[in-house]
Amino acid sequence: MNMDHAHGMGAPAQAPMNGTGGTMMHRHKMMMMHMSFFWGTKAEVLFSGWPGARTGMYALALALVFVLCFSVEWLCHCQIIRPGSNHVAAGTVQTLLHTLRVGLANMVMLAVMSFNGGVFLVAVAGHALGFFFFGSRVFKKSSPPLKASNLPPMSC
Repeated sequence: MNMDHAHGMGAPAQAPMNGTGGTMMHRHKMMMMHMSFFWGTKAEVLFSGWPGARTGMYALALALVFVLCFSVEWLCHCQIIRPGSNHVAAGTVQTLLHTLRVGLANMVMLAVMSFNGGVFLVAVAGHALGFFFFGSRVFKKSSPPLKASNLPPMSC
């Protein structure tokens, strides 16, 4: 069996040292990158080496992903800007909220790209509960007006 590549990822186990054909081992350990969903607490979420192999840190990573998703839903449905506000101030606040929403949504995307099943499920649960509390009619006393948010919907 050819062991020159790590799990078919195309990363050579050894690198040429110079033009003489000699080889040396990589100074850095080879990283395993999943290309399909996997279950387990040993994952890298958002940062290199985090949460590592500790179950408590994995639970913290899951909680962070949940809060990120919940926050994205809140930002999608919040009504911070009052009618009649100064257009420049309202536009600035709207731009800052949009920037924050896009940044958080991209962090969620990067976390889900860890391909960890737990991270994926927590992300979906965070979006679902966030929408339940902020976007659905469950806690609203009347039907929402035409524009129920300061930000436009996230669409391409």
